[in-house]
Amino acid sequence: MTTILRPLFSLAGWIAVTALFAVVASLGSLQAPTFYAQLNQPDWAPPAWLFGPVWTLLYLMMAVAAWRVARAGRSPALIVYLVQLVLNALWSWLFFSWHMGAAAFACIVVLWLLIAATIVLFRRIDGVAAALLLPYIAWVSFASALCFSIWQRNPGLL
Repeated sequence: MTTILRPLFSLAGWIAVTALFAVVASLGSLQAPTFYAQLNQPDWAPPAWLFGPVWTLLYLMMAVAAWRVARAGRSPALIVYLVQLVLNALWSWLFFSWHMGAAAFACIVVLWLLIAATIVLFRRIDGVAAALLLPYIAWVSFASALCFSIWQRNPGLL
């Protein structure tokens, strides 16, 4: 493989891996529009249509960040990255499919910690990769507060 194509195939691979987890998460969110609409939400909750575009951009940025780290060679940072992707997907199932508010909140707290660890580990290898994850942790911080608020407002549903 030519040296020009190798980075593109590597990037495509990280996009594919990250997209796979995004698909798993979206499968857990199939009932999200209906379920989200029936929940008692705080005034600051975003409209349901916003989640898709935001997550699409975040997943793309996450994949590029992982690719940048992977270019430096094998790293334990990539294992942490993959574990946080698993928790990211799990959260959708816990909240939207299984309606387990407490478990979803616990999951998102651990997810936040793993994202923070990923940022620290990525920063040691590639500062741009770490910076690409900052919008992700910001969104998950917001989503954590939203998850907690909705869970507390909806004890009969979550």
